[in-house]
Amino acid sequence: MPISLFARTAPRVGAIRSIATVKSTSESEIEILNAQRSNRPVSPHLTIYQPQLTMLLSGLHRITGVAMAGGFYALTVAFAATSILSIPFDGATLVSAFAGLPIYAKIGAKAAAAFPFAFHFANGIRHLIWDFGKELTIKGVYRTGYTVLTISAIAGTYLTFF
Repeated sequence: MPISLFARTAPRVGAIRSIATVKSTSESEIEILNAQRSNRPVSPHLTIYQPQLTMLLSGLHRITGVAMAGGFYALTVAFAATSILSIPFDGATLVSAFAGLPIYAKIGAKAAAAFPFAFHFANGIRHLIWDFGKELTIKGVYRTGYTVLTISAIAGTYLTFF
């Protein structure tokens, strides 16, 4: 290979590149950053997906679990706080307060507790079935999903009215 090829591609020795700096404030840096971010494409997120049974049941399972845990936590804290503050609040107080409610409020309160519990319980059994490696096909996932909805409706209705 001739040496002249290397001479053309090699960087010049002693070449100096000048560096320029610009002083700015943190507010102007944030404005520049926001301007750059506004040019980025927005992710479509969930708007491009058609809601399916699998994603709805997954989200509902999480929501019911958090709601029931929050309710249990609130009741536990209420019992603890009232015992520390010497306020009369016990199981008998709750039963007498519930007994004094109108019938539609009783049914509403029972339904608000029964249906999430029944769904979360049935969907938890569904997850245990999946943990054993069963019903992991698309057909099986939908079959168990509709089964969970059916069992939840029956058990929630039973717990509400009986």
